[in-house]
Amino acid sequence: MNDLGRIEDLPKDYVQALRDQNLVPLWPSLRGVLPPKVPTRQTQPTCWAYQDIKPLLLKAGELTPIEKAERRVLVLANPGHGLDKMQASAAIYLGMQLLMPGEWAPSHRHTPNAVRMVVEGVGAWTTVDGEKCPMSRGDLILTPTGLWHEHGHDGNEPVIWLDVLDLPLVYYMETSYHINGERQAVVPGQGDKQYARGGVVPSHGFERSKKAYPMLRYAWQDAKAALQSLAADDSALEQVQVTYTNPETGGDAENILGFYALMLRPGQSLRLPARSPAQVFHVIEGAVQAHIVSSIFDMVEADTCCAPGYEAVTLKNPNPSQPAFLFIADESPLHRKLGVYENRG
Repeated sequence: MNDLGRIEDLPKDYVQALRDQNLVPLWPSLRGVLPPKVPTRQTQPTCWAYQDIKPLLLKAGELTPIEKAERRVLVLANPGHGLDKMQASAAIYLGMQLLMPGEWAPSHRHTPNAVRMVVEGVGAWTTVDGEKCPMSRGDLILTPTGLWHEHGHDGNEPVIWLDVLDLPLVYYMETSYHINGERQAVVPGQGDKQYARGGVVPSHGFERSKKAYPMLRYAWQDAKAALQSLAADDSALEQVQVTYTNPETGGDAENILGFYALMLRPGQSLRLPARSPAQVFHVIEGAVQAHIVSSIFDMVEADTCCAPGYEAVTLKNPNPSQPAFLFIADESPLHRKLGVYENRG
């Protein structure tokens, strides 16, 4: 195909006449928005070391009281998008949030979906839609679009968690906002207890739950046990992975981003195929070496990295005697809904 014309090839008075009418010629920019074979991607392979984040986050706890911060967070920003954009990928926002003993982060709700992956500390809790969810390392807690949620801390040491939101997408759509609320009254019942066994779900009489999000807390002890059982059941299984799902529908836990837990056997190297969605990797236990494009990240517990879409990723567990466990977030549900999901192998 011949090279397309450049904007510089057009008479300046013609270009100005177009702009005066809020018009732009497509052809000079066509290959920028529709490049051949592989999309243009701003997401860069990036790693955030927890040992670097934690002291800065604790310092934020000294500098800014929760009453002024409301949510005390350091954003994990991808330099490819620009630090001011506060996004890890096109649709994923990441942030490390701190809650100190005795603090309460006020109740609010917002249009972006969020999840919390607990990194460190005990004694904190998140109340979502009246359900009080205790927070322990590796737990995944949903705060879906439109549901009231607040955070509190009854323990005696800092608690830190990783926030994962679809904020960049919702903001781009001009639909991002929040509403403040009052402290929630806790209601009886916990979804993680009601849906504690695979293959069975609670029923009221003969009626199944119609709640959009019947399970809000996914305990790490249960996810880890599922991975270990999966690995023990099939010693030849290469990708020991589980997906966090809605227990009533079997669909994704939330409707824009997908969430998974992955186990790497001792010494294992695993190649993940090139797929269209960008993805985030967070180490829950052990150590992992991530090879993404030309970058190699040696990650330990609580480190986080991201990979652009359309690129294969190789993950290696350097420990020859102990497994490693990761939390993964990606844009797969969004891509499938839009009809652009690809697995290029």
